[in-house]
Amino acid sequence: MSTLELPALYVDSVALVVSTPRLVVVNRDPSPGESGVPVDATLALELIDTGADGVNRASVHVWVDGVLAFDGGALPEITAAFAGPLAGATQTADTLRVALHPLVPMASLATVSVRVAGQTVGGAASVDEVYSFVVEDRTAPRVVGAQALAQKTVRVAFDEPVLLPGGSSFVLTPKAAPAVPVAVVASAIDGSVVLLTLDTEMTPDVVHEVVALGVTDLFGNVVLAPYDRATFTGFRPARPQTRRFELWRMLPKHNRRDDQTGDLFRFIACMQEVTDLLLADVDRWPDIFDLERAPESFLDLILRDLGNPFPFELDTMGKRRLASVLVEMYRQKGTAKGIQNAIRFFLGIDISAISPFNADTLTLGESELGIDWVLGPSDRFARYAFNVEVARILADRERRQLRAIVEYLKPAHTHFVDLVEPLPPILPNHWELGLSDLGETTDLH
Repeated sequence: MSTLELPALYVDSVALVVSTPRLVVVNRDPSPGESGVPVDATLALELIDTGADGVNRASVHVWVDGVLAFDGGALPEITAAFAGPLAGATQTADTLRVALHPLVPMASLATVSVRVAGQTVGGAASVDEVYSFVVEDRTAPRVVGAQALAQKTVRVAFDEPVLLPGGSSFVLTPKAAPAVPVAVVASAIDGSVVLLTLDTEMTPDVVHEVVALGVTDLFGNVVLAPYDRATFTGFRPARPQTRRFELWRMLPKHNRRDDQTGDLFRFIACMQEVTDLLLADVDRWPDIFDLERAPESFLDLILRDLGNPFPFELDTMGKRRLASVLVEMYRQKGTAKGIQNAIRFFLGIDISAISPFNADTLTLGESELGIDWVLGPSDRFARYAFNVEVARILADRERRQLRAIVEYLKPAHTHFVDLVEPLPPILPNHWELGLSDLGETTDLH
């Protein structure tokens, strides 16, 4: 037996298990419930008599999946199917060790059961125990099917979760003509399903074959032929049932009759595919201008077409909401209601009030020059100036956005002066024994 030298060994905990039976099965390798056992693993176990009699070797029998592998009362003790080079049996005063080396590797993912039965010398104690383990996965994944989900999307399903290591790929080949060659430009895994994105639209109704190359399961088993491929029909977009737009039928009958070689038909079939793609794009137009279904790139174009004046960054849902209310914002521009609704839409803040601007001005007989006198605005400015009051303290980003919203939506001749926020809570200066001086560093509160 080879010697394994470890750089260090740490024992975290030791548990003492008291076994009431005298004859016990220990040191089982593989252990009960173990998974991922190599297919060519050696099976080993020990029978120990905790008393003074010792193990009766002739009474010991070991079955593997119901097949007798060891019979201590026969010669040879180990049957031929388990008598590999590493097989053997050794006995000491109180221990019998049995090692079984199957000549045929165990089946991938098989649940192997081991039964051990035996007695002590004199028959005072006996054991009959069954345990099991699971063999490692050596089964290659299989392609179970493929389906075209869209003009540029294909779904490939496997019989187990898979991985796409470096160098793996998918090859798509049309099996009929005329057909456009396609290539995979991106792939995404979702367990046992792989979504493929193609570089161009596939030809509708033409049978394609997809071949998986280098794809592995979670244990590194590579997909193998002939289970590495599947066929599917090219995706045809939905179209109205009453539509009749066949270029071949539009040709004069004498041109169709003169096409003895079929070259004209194949040429028109190529034109028909391009025509069908254009019609499919036309059919998708309602999905493009519909605010609830439009792709995000088209949402940006819709907002640009509506003249979106707000430079704020919005997510997809925010863009859809803004596009749906932007026209109404234009209608409410120049009103207090419009300002309130826009601030609520963008910031989720309900403003307390839009109040007239009141400046500190010179009061005759009371104000002192250079002390409490403030040069006030003109009457015309003050007549059209206003403040916006909010109920909570805003962050810097919220202040900037609120000012931008108000400046855009306010009437052109008015003046937005102050954003009035509540004052921060006053933190009183507490009195500290032995440190504070009355009237200097202490406030009565």
